[in-house]
Amino acid sequence: QVQLQESGPGLVKPSQTLSLTCTVSGDSIASYAWTWIRQSPGKGLEWIGVISRDGNVYYNSSLESRASISRDTSKDQFFLQLSALTPEDTAVYYCARWLESGQFDFWGQGTQVAVSS
Repeated sequence: QVQLQESGPGLVKPSQTLSLTCTVSGDSIASYAWTWIRQSPGKGLEWIGVISRDGNVYYNSSLESRASISRDTSKDQFFLQLSALTPEDTAVYYCARWLESGQFDFWGQGTQVAVSS
């Protein structure tokens, strides 16, 4: 069974950089693509970006200038950094496995991030 677990700070100050880790168990991250998604209060899901099996990264154009996704295949972890935070970045952040069909089949439970001074 594939499991994903997000980790990171629950509270970050405006203008700082958010760093999140997604730890995958039951699978090798080199075998699939992996993605980050978020949901702000009262809003729908927003796709942030994806890292492919080959390590190529693609971002939502609205976040591309601030987002960075990377991975450590030796630890089966992948990471999100989001810079220049504002309160509008307050959200629950999820990591998920991305299939070639475009579906996200396994998700982490999500981690709440609040951006506030």
